[in-house]
Amino acid sequence: MNLAFDIDPSVLASFRRDPDEFVRELRLAAAVKWYELERVSQGRAAEIAGVSRAEFIDALGKYGVTPFQQTGEEILADLDVLKRGSRPDVAGCA
Repeated sequence: MNLAFDIDPSVLASFRRDPDEFVRELRLAAAVKWYELERVSQGRAAEIAGVSRAEFIDALGKYGVTPFQQTGEEILADLDVLKRGSRPDVAGCA
């Protein structure tokens, strides 16, 4: 699928990019933002950007966006649930 829209040549000049470079950068910027807003997964964002997942994760760092969609507190809570789930039931021990 192709999408087309008009961009004033002065916009390209202000970015100092040729049209192909501008399109690549635009796709990556959109994918990073949509990932940051949790609208797409890392894998889907990488597809949108036209890069590998590893390249996308690297780009997240360049844009100052964390590769994790969970907060530290959420991760710790998940770990706590996992730890409790793997412990033997103390009341049931003889």
